[in-house]
Amino acid sequence: MESGSPYGIRDGDLDDASVTTVVDCDTGIIDLAVRGRWRHQLWQQAHQAVATCLAGHAGGIVIDLHHLDDPRAGSVPLWLTTRAQGAALHPPVPVLATVPATTALAARLNRPGARRHLPVAATVADAHATLAEHDPFTDQLRLPLPPEPAATVAARDAVAGACRQWRLTPLIHTARLVISELVANATEHAGTPIDVIMSRLGTTNRDLGLHLAVYDRDPRLPQRPSTGSTEPLEHRHLGLRVVDAAAHAWGAMPARNGKMVWATLRPPPHPH
Repeated sequence: MESGSPYGIRDGDLDDASVTTVVDCDTGIIDLAVRGRWRHQLWQQAHQAVATCLAGHAGGIVIDLHHLDDPRAGSVPLWLTTRAQGAALHPPVPVLATVPATTALAARLNRPGARRHLPVAATVADAHATLAEHDPFTDQLRLPLPPEPAATVAARDAVAGACRQWRLTPLIHTARLVISELVANATEHAGTPIDVIMSRLGTTNRDLGLHLAVYDRDPRLPQRPSTGSTEPLEHRHLGLRVVDAAAHAWGAMPARNGKMVWATLRPPPHPH
């Protein structure tokens, strides 16, 4: 696992610069809003936030630049790269930008060549409407669950069935373990209705995988377990330590009515 926060970055200390991320639980679309003067520190925050959004295999990313002060349009390479990286994923993650029409940033993004690579919308609402026409994950299952202990059993059974259906049987054991911990955490700490989203990733043996997302209605993000901690395993965050060890990648993000915790699983490499 990479070091650093797996969550959307929400604050900064340079000219009130900030990058915020929030996911729509119904569509999986992430709004990534960038605010403040475009300088190196803000670039670092935005770059990390973009990486988090792409790693989480969003249903789409809307980059809101209405409050970005970038008179030289220096941020454009990052947004074009984000679009290209999203398009290269399987399934693809569509990326759109929203920007005020009278800015230098808008002029740069609206050039014919740039626009082919990064569509631009006038408002966030317009961007969401455009992304609503995008084909969603073709292999995806959604399971609503109550905040009860039996929810973990239902989630384990569902993910095992999905792995068999999608020919991801090498992932069954890990998937059952990870989804059990994520659902148990949501049940214990959020105590709200839960939605489990299971999605098949990839098209070839080299990029096959499973994406698991658990939504609850509690906005409090879980704390990432510290590495090398001497805290007894029976204490808090055991579930996240298990997820951290078992998943290829994982993270958490604010949602419009709570939060999402996700994990990506990959089959073990075949021996040569």
